[in-house]
Amino acid sequence: MALKLDDVRAAREMLREVVVPTPLVHSRVLSEAIGGPVFLKCENLQRTGSFKIRGAYVRIARLSEEERAGGVVAASAGNHAQGVALAASMLGCKATVFMPQGAPLPKVAATRGYGAEVRFPGPTVDHCLEAARKYADKCGAVFIHPFDHPDVVAGQGTIGLEILEQRPDVRTIVGAVGGGGLMSGIAGAVKAALEEAGRPTVKVLGVQAKRAAAFPPSLAAGRPAKIEIQPTMADGIAVGRPGDLTYDLVSELLDAVVTVTEESISQALLLCLERAKQVVEPAGAAGVAALLEHSYAVRTPVVAVLSGGNIDPLLLSKVLRHGLAGAGRYLVVRCRLNDRPGALVTLLSELAGMGVNVLDVMHERVAARLHVEEAEVLMHLETRGSDHSEEVLGRLREKGYTLTLS
Repeated sequence: MALKLDDVRAAREMLREVVVPTPLVHSRVLSEAIGGPVFLKCENLQRTGSFKIRGAYVRIARLSEEERAGGVVAASAGNHAQGVALAASMLGCKATVFMPQGAPLPKVAATRGYGAEVRFPGPTVDHCLEAARKYADKCGAVFIHPFDHPDVVAGQGTIGLEILEQRPDVRTIVGAVGGGGLMSGIAGAVKAALEEAGRPTVKVLGVQAKRAAAFPPSLAAGRPAKIEIQPTMADGIAVGRPGDLTYDLVSELLDAVVTVTEESISQALLLCLERAKQVVEPAGAAGVAALLEHSYAVRTPVVAVLSGGNIDPLLLSKVLRHGLAGAGRYLVVRCRLNDRPGALVTLLSELAGMGVNVLDVMHERVAARLHVEEAEVLMHLETRGSDHSEEVLGRLREKGYTLTLS
């Protein structure tokens, strides 16, 4: 199936009073890092906090009145759930959403807040997909797939038309790939519009978390391949098998699909928060992570799509610590010292003298691994960067402290 530009344009007209034309924000720090202009397409500021409302609304709006009367059903851990819930409520349609047990409470609350009935059939998205399809067969509801449908892809492709209007000279677009609907829609819309205008095409890069990257082996095999997903902070793009439709579109339209590490994702999220003042979820920061890890693969001006900003506050705090650690600004250190009065004060004074911020201290004096005259301190430390961290560790070792990094 070829993605038709007219379908994307029609989707854009349908969405004109529904979605927010999200801003394109210049990133000075990324521009300096890769040697050319970099812009962030802030779909994290979209209604429901992600791009998903675009495809969900177009899909449901193109149902017949009879189909909408039977309701819609979806399976999702978060962003698609919210997109379907809001789109259905706007179109006067009942929505039932199956979410995994243990789904983040803010996402569950938001999905219910948009008017959907939420059910919890099992611990994984696969359980939810199975339950959603059974519900659709039993009740006559229409299953709204998160990515593998032409209307969904066309809706996501409207982002590409916005990018061309906001930055006509863009040469590379990079963004997250889960099932493939977002970036295949953007690539199809942008490349078709440029071809129609007789202008040079752009390079489009998809990005997957290394621990959940189904597209590279699928593209190598020449067909959609199922993989075993490893735990990843980028759960929003952790899809075990590409869709049949989106596999064809990605293989035809994207110039490459690259992978990024958990460390790059966490550092990208930290950069978005600190320097761009954008709250994004790990999956939403994947495009920025690719610029940090694969800058050689892009031509500037570059647009990185921030695909979503729905992150649980508890996860945000963990990911930020991970990002700070990756940037050398956060240390977790176990330190052995003599168990005598004043030893802990002396250690903390050494750290204060080196400009280290001590965030947390756990002092242990009785443990099987310790000698009678020993104590151990577990410390969470904030430093000014990797060079400062190395200086601190070196100074403490010179002072005779035994250190273990956690």
